Amino acid sequence: MNIDNAKPPIVPDLLAYEREYWDRYVHIAGIDEVGRGCLFGDVVAAAVILPQELVIEGINDSKKLSAKKRDALYELIMDKALAVGVGRVDAQTIDQINIKQAARKAMRIAMDGLMVKPDFLLVDAEKVECDIPQLAIIKGDANSQSIAAASIVAKVVRDRLCENEWNQLYPQYGISIHKGYATKHHREQLQLHGPTAMHRRSFLKNMETVQLSLF
Repeated sequence: MNIDNAKPPIVPDLLAYEREYWDRYVHIAGIDEVGRGCLFGDVVAAAVILPQELVIEGINDSKKLSAKKRDALYELIMDKALAVGVGRVDAQTIDQINIKQAARKAMRIAMDGLMVKPDFLLVDAEKVECDIPQLAIIKGDANSQSIAAASIVAKVVRDRLCENEWNQLYPQYGISIHKGYATKHHREQLQLHGPTAMHRRSFLKNMETVQLSLF
């Protein structure tokens, strides 16, 4: 491959969606959730309204950023945002209503927690149950700055819960390391100790390694 002729990667305009609607709506909220695929703990969502035309350098899908970078951007977002809301739905509710509905519920709680009422919503591949006009964007956290900001806030909030509160409650499970996902270590600890009150029973039913500990 000729490096000199290689085309540079296409970088998306992370304000393209916002600019499309700013002429009609003043306060646009980006909304995203994290923890959908975890075996343990809450699903956490965030809603963020940023000032028009504000560009936050380095912002991206939270999964593509290091923990150090996420923490730095989290502080910047919390400082610059017009409003931030966070929503949480616990494991018991996830088991009762399923993860999709729980994620939507967390998003609605996050939106309701905004101190500034949004005029329009940009949502990462989901629908928030409300009367506010909205647009669902596939891979929104990589294509919209508002959604990426919400992704970062939700990720940092959930990671800090894993590293502090939840890890102290259940230190033997290594929650601070795997954040509740189905890693080899997590599955081994589940087999050894059985599920906690914060494990999602509906997720564990598909795991042969913990079948005997469930009932």
